[in-house]
Amino acid sequence: MSEQKLAVNEYLKTDSDYLRGTIKEGLASQVTGAFSDGDQQLIKFHGFYQQDDRDLRNERKAQKLEPLYSFMLRARVPGGVCSPEQWLGVDKIASELTSSHSIRLTTRQTFQYHGIPKRNLKTIIQGLDREALDSIAACGDVNRNVMCNPNPVESRLHAQAFEWAKKLSDHLLPHTRAYAEIWLDEEKLLSTEEEVEPVYGKTYLPRKFKMAVAVPPDNDVDVYTNDLGFIAVADNGELVGFNLVAGGGMGSTHGEVETFPRLADDFGFIKAEDTLKFAEAVMTVQRDWGNRVNRKRSRLKYTIVDHGFEAFKAEVEKRAGVAFEPVREVTIGDRGDRYGWVKGVDDKWHLTLFIEGGRIKDYPGKPLQTGMRELARVHKGDFRMTSNQNIIIAGVDEQDKAQIESIAAAHGLLVNVSPSRGHSIACVALPTCPLAMAEAERYFPEFMDRIDELQAKHGIADQPIVVRMTGCPNGCARPFAAEIGLVGKAPGRYNLYLGANFEGTRLNKMVRENIQETEILAALDTLFAAYADKREATESFGDYCVRSGVVKPVIDAARDFHG
Repeated sequence: MSEQKLAVNEYLKTDSDYLRGTIKEGLASQVTGAFSDGDQQLIKFHGFYQQDDRDLRNERKAQKLEPLYSFMLRARVPGGVCSPEQWLGVDKIASELTSSHSIRLTTRQTFQYHGIPKRNLKTIIQGLDREALDSIAACGDVNRNVMCNPNPVESRLHAQAFEWAKKLSDHLLPHTRAYAEIWLDEEKLLSTEEEVEPVYGKTYLPRKFKMAVAVPPDNDVDVYTNDLGFIAVADNGELVGFNLVAGGGMGSTHGEVETFPRLADDFGFIKAEDTLKFAEAVMTVQRDWGNRVNRKRSRLKYTIVDHGFEAFKAEVEKRAGVAFEPVREVTIGDRGDRYGWVKGVDDKWHLTLFIEGGRIKDYPGKPLQTGMRELARVHKGDFRMTSNQNIIIAGVDEQDKAQIESIAAAHGLLVNVSPSRGHSIACVALPTCPLAMAEAERYFPEFMDRIDELQAKHGIADQPIVVRMTGCPNGCARPFAAEIGLVGKAPGRYNLYLGANFEGTRLNKMVRENIQETEILAALDTLFAAYADKREATESFGDYCVRSGVVKPVIDAARDFHG
């Protein structure tokens, strides 16, 4: 029997000289605004994707011009924390070196730039380096930005969890010097020994790997949607370890039932000092056992399904040299952010600002980007990006509250939002994402207006409902873990998913396929009316949809999601 042919990306990685490829030569080429097909895969490991303006494709084609290529660059910011000084540097880069002139907060607690011409890539990466920031491993088949609960209220426990998020990020960075050589002009070390990637090996992981640290009772990082999650366990306010969960992931492909979103399995409790051992063990099992033939089936979730939970768990324990202890009891709850002012245990104040779609730019009458710049010039604490695409002005002294609030209010950064809008997110989608089949970020505010109107109509305006929209089924805004999920199928058309729970521990399921806004709203109008009339005390919308039989619960994703 002949050996199966590996996915193309596997050969690219093998032949890339540890992610160098011909990126340096492509960067120097003035003939095109693009990189070669192979390098387009490799540049992801360096933190950016090649895109083009799809709104202008036909026009440029008619003019016999190549697509208007540009790049989206994502930074690595473990736990989403940055200083005001760093923010000013980030803002300056956005204003001067990108065509969008804006900053977008992502669903993984970092920021990204859109509309970067190829000629500005190196300048931007060097600018980030001056701010002690980088973009290495923000994309690609590696461990990506490590998320961590940004809650500054429980300061001691959060600080401990955040430190582990940083350690995980740093420990699992690629060791290749390609990033430093290509972008930071560091000289290639002369050595007779080949470079070594101690964790990743020469071909890195089969696919991307996402990791998060949650601090109960909050689940703002959607910990179960990650490849690997660490749920903090505390004793008298001190971190003692984590419940480890693994095998989550949102991506799927329309019409291909062998692909499906999945929530992570509970593996057991680990002591804090064993965190890096277990993280490395899970990643190396995925490195060695993961599917390198079919990239659509190459995430960790499929490795666990294909090899079996018990076999995977046993191999992780073998490589870590430590056995899992029984899962400790914790409560996972709200996935939203605390808007407005909250006071922490350290007597510092923290202001959470709602950022629609995570897009920080100056709008008519709402100069958000200017306002953030002004805040960065006077703020003495730090900024914390959330996985709901918002930002926290953290660590404000009592005497500074009035000034911070005044600046935020004057620039449109202090807004009242409905509970549902405050819990809801969307991906970028059109016009830049090459995978998008429908709108998301640009259309979502208008769609949420309709949701707010329907909730008000039925007297349930105070009930938060998690609503998420993506332009395709890759799931960047985690739509399959939303109580109402809209996934793009074609321009103006979406699949409607219902039945996830409010806490983020159950997936939803498709109830209508390829429908337009009028059909979506009509369906929700009927459901909201029934929910308002028949819900039980404290029952969430997602739980009602399951209890009332609107949708069957997804218990086993491989069996139930499409069935």
